[in-house]
Amino acid sequence: MISAQLESFKATLEELKPLLPRHWEDLALDKEKVPLDPQYDIYFERELRGQLLFVTLRENAKLIGYFIGFIAPGLHYKGCLTCTMDIYYILPEKRGGSGALRLFRRVFQELRRRGVQRAHFGSKLHKDTGRLFEAFGMRPVETYYAIWLGD
Repeated sequence: MISAQLESFKATLEELKPLLPRHWEDLALDKEKVPLDPQYDIYFERELRGQLLFVTLRENAKLIGYFIGFIAPGLHYKGCLTCTMDIYYILPEKRGGSGALRLFRRVFQELRRRGVQRAHFGSKLHKDTGRLFEAFGMRPVETYYAIWLGD
């Protein structure tokens, strides 16, 4: 049985930690230059302020995916409560079923409950999930470009 639920990031962190390297290995660019090193204290602080949304995806109580987003008034539109996706991930062996739909339905349910007016979600172009977002009525609005400027 697959379920999606709101959980505490801090309380779930130890269970989440083994999935983060898999997520990083699957999706990150410039891995040889940018090691995975999350700033957990920032996540904890935002969770305490009510600005973190953490939804888990579980199969028979085992963590198989997650969504993390930040909720705050827009920097350019202080009257618009906005969620900006940080990351989401579903284990590769658990993709292709209804998990992503369950996860995002729960995300939207919680965003509406919190009074969020606008949400921004991202899809990696090298692992595009745009079809999922379009199935929820979203439309592409911006493309980000990256360049490595380090050594």
